Amino acid sequence: MSRKRIPRTTAHVRVLNQSWQRGTLEGEVSAGDFSWSFRWCFRVGKLAIEPSQGRALIQEPLGRFLEKCDYQLEPGGDYSFTIRAQL
Repeated sequence: MSRKRIPRTTAHVRVLNQSWQRGTLEGEVSAGDFSWSFRWCFRVGKLAIEPSQGRALIQEPLGRFLEKCDYQLEPGGDYSFTIRAQL
């Protein structure tokens, strides 16, 4: 029986700005050949990602990562997480 290898891609996140007063976290994320800017409004759970090209590939995994780790993330910090897909 052959085992299928689950595709994986490492996404790299850089936090650029954080405001507790506004309830926002801003940064950049890249995975594979794609790069995006994001704004996470953590008080209302809204995630905006630009540009739209490839956004569907990163929206859900980035949202899960931010929900899980947002209180640990700091401006100037570099972070990463794994996506179970080949981008």
